[in-house]
Amino acid sequence: WPGNYHTHAPTYCTVEWWPGNLGKTSTHAVVLAQLYLRGKSYGLHPFIAQLRSLENHQPLPGITLGDIGPKLGYHSNDNGFLGFDHVRIPRRNMLMKYSQVSPDGFYTKPVQAKLTYGTMVGVRVEIVSAGSYMLSQAVTIAVRYSAVRRQTEQIKGEKEPQILDYRSQQLKLFPYLAAAYAFTFTSFGVTDRYIEVQNEMNDGNMESLSELHALSAGLKAFTSYVVNKGIEVCRLSCGGHGYSQASGFPELYTIAAPLSTFEGENTVLLLQTARYLMKFTATAKRGGGLPGFVLYLNQRQKGQCPARSESDLLDHGLLSDAFEHRARRLVMEAAQKMQSNIGKGNPQHVAWNNCHMYLLKAASAHCHFYVVQTFVKYINDTEMSDAVRDVLTSLCQFYALHGIWQDAGDFLQDGYMNGKQLDMVLSLVGKLLDKIRINAVALVDAFDFRDEILCSKLGA
Repeated sequence: WPGNYHTHAPTYCTVEWWPGNLGKTSTHAVVLAQLYLRGKSYGLHPFIAQLRSLENHQPLPGITLGDIGPKLGYHSNDNGFLGFDHVRIPRRNMLMKYSQVSPDGFYTKPVQAKLTYGTMVGVRVEIVSAGSYMLSQAVTIAVRYSAVRRQTEQIKGEKEPQILDYRSQQLKLFPYLAAAYAFTFTSFGVTDRYIEVQNEMNDGNMESLSELHALSAGLKAFTSYVVNKGIEVCRLSCGGHGYSQASGFPELYTIAAPLSTFEGENTVLLLQTARYLMKFTATAKRGGGLPGFVLYLNQRQKGQCPARSESDLLDHGLLSDAFEHRARRLVMEAAQKMQSNIGKGNPQHVAWNNCHMYLLKAASAHCHFYVVQTFVKYINDTEMSDAVRDVLTSLCQFYALHGIWQDAGDFLQDGYMNGKQLDMVLSLVGKLLDKIRINAVALVDAFDFRDEILCSKLGA
């Protein structure tokens, strides 16, 4: 239902159906709509629009809205649809922090065109935090259940072992326990960066906004994919009991499921990150300066992983270097594939579509490197007791080594790692399972979820 927002005589904007949390309750909404002045479009701008009468709560003339109906979850939210048909909005209802329209219809543009998307960036940062919180709940339930549930007599006449003692159960749960910690620390880091950039923007410095946009988009996608998969693996690890509503998993799953699609569908967001990476890959090839977390693209590729023993592979610097190498190679490979496609005569948009498989992998590797590096930095820079540092160090090593094992082909493909080194990686994964097992229950207890929050008979 395209329509018009009329603000001042020569000023209007158009919107289409717009979903949000407003189906039955909201009286006003902030909407992003095209701004037109004297017939010329100036792009998306935010406006406050009154939707309903404050006297009888009925939709105002020209406004159609309602609830979209039953959903997978979030039943308490009245997610709605909204359409406008020639609805007039006063000029004063335009949000004018960064761009303005004067009473006589003259436009002052923002210093950065993407400032309108600042709110989206903030919400994506919050989703990284929310995802880590939900994954932490899932592993808390599953680890506690696995420490109580016993099965299969190993030695006749003796007590059946806790299922958490089985390596297969550890291999299900401990990667997501490690990821829950990794994503928690990542959420701290990206939230701090968001606050820094907001302060810079308030001082008139917009240089870091594009970097934050690309980073938050990629991390939102990367972490929410893992969170959704992790919650399901945790549910499966509890057998049939995990299917019960009383386990807490059904509610948790339906709350976490939208993380992969709201505030930007994950594939689209990874491609946004990839577009940013392609831009600065070209800058790096020209010898130009690079900002923030893409500085590593200026580094020369290391020939081969220097690890000669298992102890070498436990070094945080070496592990971080491995993920940096992988990210740089995949980003550069995606850029090369793009140039090759364009060189064959394909238009930019065709080349982009042809290279999606490379671009998505490059963006994911970029985010994986950020998470590993942030985990390492948190352990190195945060004040804590030696005992706690030792436990978190094992968890960080496990997160990185398990990631190498899962994506072994990426590390083998260009000869950076060899088969012998991968054998050592797998050996260390097994040894670290034993170390994490000792502290697994304490690690989930440390999340400090009250029973009223966890809402799980299995994880109480």
